Amino acid sequence: MSLRRPRAGELLAAAGAALVIVSLLEPWYEGPAGKLDAWDTFGPAMLLLLAATAAAIALTLSTVTEHSVALPVAIGVWSVLLGLLAVIAAAVRLLERPQHTTAVCVGAWLALAGAVAILVGAWLALRDERPSRYRPAAPDPRPQP
Repeated sequence: MSLRRPRAGELLAAAGAALVIVSLLEPWYEGPAGKLDAWDTFGPAMLLLLAATAAAIALTLSTVTEHSVALPVAIGVWSVLLGLLAVIAAAVRLLERPQHTTAVCVGAWLALAGAVAILVGAWLALRDERPSRYRPAAPDPRPQP
């Protein structure tokens, strides 16, 4: 395992995943009854955010541990799709507040920033076409009969 292998895209996706995880612990909305966090308003948007977070973590871990690029590329494709859905879900959560809430707190903004970072990081990871650190296998030529 080498921590020098992740490139900017994977690191940005991991930072986005960390932002989403932090946002789950912060208040999202403020109302007359007090502050509500993400778990108080759990719904489909939260599932999309969690799926994008898991995909970003899987992208970073597969890049660090795999010798082949096949698995990180496949996970990168899913991370882009889930990141896009998470950005849409986080934006909807910002625009459509639960009933009786008066303000949007820092948690919702962190979730949106994290979802955007996951999307951009996964996109950059797919666009980066630098060759692997490992040389491709070159079999010895067969002798002529």
